[in-house]
Amino acid sequence: MKPDIHPKYKHVVFKDMSSDFAFLTRSTKTSKETIKWEDGKEYPLILLEITSASHPFFTGKQQLIDSAGRVEKFMKKYGMQSQEAAPAKKKESKKQEEADS
Repeated sequence: MKPDIHPKYKHVVFKDMSSDFAFLTRSTKTSKETIKWEDGKEYPLILLEITSASHPFFTGKQQLIDSAGRVEKFMKKYGMQSQEAAPAKKKESKKQEEADS
């Protein structure tokens, strides 16, 4: 590897702003803010809006949308029109072909 072309890879604390969940990991991200961690050392602090501690999917508070019946609604609204319109279009195109000949 060439020296001085890669970003520094060091310990960083990521903290969820919506919950007080924080974790220490290694990253290339930097920050001017710092936090004193459980081990007594000071690390750069990266604030996050959403983590696994606050995301609805991971917390079990996700609302499931009932998608059943969407196809039936579509077919009821548009399906019949398209089936009835298809034979009419064929008749019109045949009449145009005969008129053009």
